[in-house]
Amino acid sequence: MNSIDVSKFFELEKPEYVFMAAAKVGGILANKSFPGEFIHENLAMQLNVIEASRRNHVKRLIFLASSSIYPKSAPQPLREDSLMTGPLEDTNRPYAVAKLAGIEQCWAYNRQYGTRYIALIPTNLYGPGDRYDLRNSHVLPSLLQKIVEARDTSQAEVVVWGSGDPLREFLFSADMADACIFVANLTEETYGALLCEDIAPVVNVGSGIEISIKDLANSICSAVGYSGNLVFDATKPDGVMRKLLDSTRIKKLGWSSLVSLEDGIILAYESAANAGIFGK
Repeated sequence: MNSIDVSKFFELEKPEYVFMAAAKVGGILANKSFPGEFIHENLAMQLNVIEASRRNHVKRLIFLASSSIYPKSAPQPLREDSLMTGPLEDTNRPYAVAKLAGIEQCWAYNRQYGTRYIALIPTNLYGPGDRYDLRNSHVLPSLLQKIVEARDTSQAEVVVWGSGDPLREFLFSADMADACIFVANLTEETYGALLCEDIAPVVNVGSGIEISIKDLANSICSAVGYSGNLVFDATKPDGVMRKLLDSTRIKKLGWSSLVSLEDGIILAYESAANAGIFGK
């Protein structure tokens, strides 16, 4: 977020490739509680890193956006050409606007300066090193923490925000990292075909599999051995009811995810447990 420090870093290191994954992120509660921080911090990070990349002649920059940037009423599955075609979901609009600005900056620089910057739009990510904070984390780590704590303290029930009906798609973090490397290593011809003056340089990255929040919670219960009841609080917001990415574009290039949700939940749980996250 400090432009001077970012500039010094780039001038010293002279990276050829940049993966812009830095961001302020969170679930519905965090987005509702800190809208000013979400738009300010994300805009600052993006402006500094993308501009420093341009000045230091970075060959390729991979900017990570978010599936929340799609209009709330966009047709499902979400296609890249649906961007900016309608209103955003109210609960995360400041974050989405910031991410859209990052894509627009990459696109504008490509047109004016001849840079070769691409934005990947990941679905909901989870995995080792995730943020386990009931106030600020995303749905999967938040549910995992709640359910593990309920198990360890013998709670009879766990309250889950919303009706449990919304459908979500999840991708293991290692799969997303693999997608980033895959795109960065594309041949000049294939990579260049993703860049076009008339179309935003964006590519969806998802597993192609969706699950309801209710079924996700039940899967976590099974994975960690919690046998209590799940209570869904329908007075709390659901967010959009469905958010599945159309990942046809990257799959045609030869990439697909490898880690199933069932295996990924166990890997995420074991990683957090080994790190001493639970029980704090």
